[in-house]
Amino acid sequence: MIMHVITNFTASAGAETMLARLLHGSTDERIIVVSLIGVSDRNRRLADNPRVSYVSLAAASLTALPGAILRLATLIRKERPDVILCWMYHAMVAGSLAAGLARHGAPVFWNVRQSLDDPASLTRSSRVAIAAAKLLSRRPTGIIYNSARALDLHRAYGYTNQNAVVIPNGFELPELAAPEPRAARRIGIVGRFHPQKDHGTFFKAAAQVLKTHPQAVFSAAGNGLVCDNPEVMELIAKAGLPAHAVDLRGEVSDMPAFYRSIDLLVLSSRTEGFPNVIAEAMSYGKPIVTTDVGDAAVVAGRAGIAVPPRNPQALAEAMRAFLDLSEAEYARYARTARERIENEYALAAVSAKYSKFLTA
Repeated sequence: MIMHVITNFTASAGAETMLARLLHGSTDERIIVVSLIGVSDRNRRLADNPRVSYVSLAAASLTALPGAILRLATLIRKERPDVILCWMYHAMVAGSLAAGLARHGAPVFWNVRQSLDDPASLTRSSRVAIAAAKLLSRRPTGIIYNSARALDLHRAYGYTNQNAVVIPNGFELPELAAPEPRAARRIGIVGRFHPQKDHGTFFKAAAQVLKTHPQAVFSAAGNGLVCDNPEVMELIAKAGLPAHAVDLRGEVSDMPAFYRSIDLLVLSSRTEGFPNVIAEAMSYGKPIVTTDVGDAAVVAGRAGIAVPPRNPQALAEAMRAFLDLSEAEYARYARTARERIENEYALAAVSAKYSKFLTA
C-alpha cells in the first residue's frame, strides 16, 4: 500500500493534476492520499479510483503544521504503508518528520515539483519549506524531480541526496479532429494569478504585439484572472494594453475547449519545474512560446520558441514569429507539438518510471 502526502490536494496546479493522473491509472489494492490542507471534488473526480481513500489534516498555516505532523505520524503507525511519497516542500518536511516519529520504517520518497530559477517569486512560506527540506534532504530514500533543471538547481542549493531521478509529467492524449488550415491568431496563457507566472510581462508583450498585429486576440485562463481583480486590471493598464484586448476567463472548468480555442500557448513564468500547461497545449497540437525556465524549453522542443524571462520585447518578438507563419508552416509546428507529447510524455510510460523507482 502506498501513502501519498501532498501539501494541498484542493489546488488544480501541475502537481495535483499529476498525482490525480497517477491515482486514476493505479491498480494498487489500496492507496491513501493525505493532504496537509484539504481535498477537492475536482481532484477526486480526476483520480476516479475507488481504491483511494483521502485524509485531510486541515493545516492551512505554518502554526498548524506541528499538530498535523503528529496526526500524520499516528496515521502512519495505524496504516503501516509500504512506501510514502511526499509531494512538494511542505509535505516533504511534514512527511519525513512524521515518518521518523512513527518509527514504522517504510521508505520515504520526495517529489520535487518546482525549479529554483527565481526563488524571490515564491511565497515566504515556500521559501521557509525549501530551506527546511534542505536540512532534511539526506533522509529520504530517494528524490524524484520533475525536471532536470530542478535537480541541478536543488543540488546547487544544497540538497544532498544522491539517489535522485528525473521523471517528467505524463499526459493522456486527447482525440483530435482533422486539422483545418489556419494561421495563428488567438494567443492563450494559462496559470493562476501569482508573481511566479509574471502576467505583467505577458500583458506588456501583448501590448507590443497589438501595435504590429492588430488582428491578434488574447485569452487568459487561471484563478484570479478576472475583470473584478484590481491587481490584474492595474497590470493591464500599466502595460498600455486596452482592457478589452484580453479575454480574462478566470478558472476554466473545460480546459480541453480552451486549448482547442487557441492557436498558440504562451508561458511567461519567472520560475517553473515542469510546466503542465505547455505539454497539455501541445497534446492538442498547439505551438508554444515560453520563457526559458525549468524544463519548459526542453518540453517545447522544436514545437516552440524559448526566450529569457522578464523580457517583454523578446516574448513579443516570439509571438510575432508565429503570427507571421503561413498556414502550411503553422501546420508543421502543430504536428511537431502533438508528436512530441506522443513520443516523450505519454502517461503510461511515466507511470512505469514511478513504479520502478519506488520499488527498486
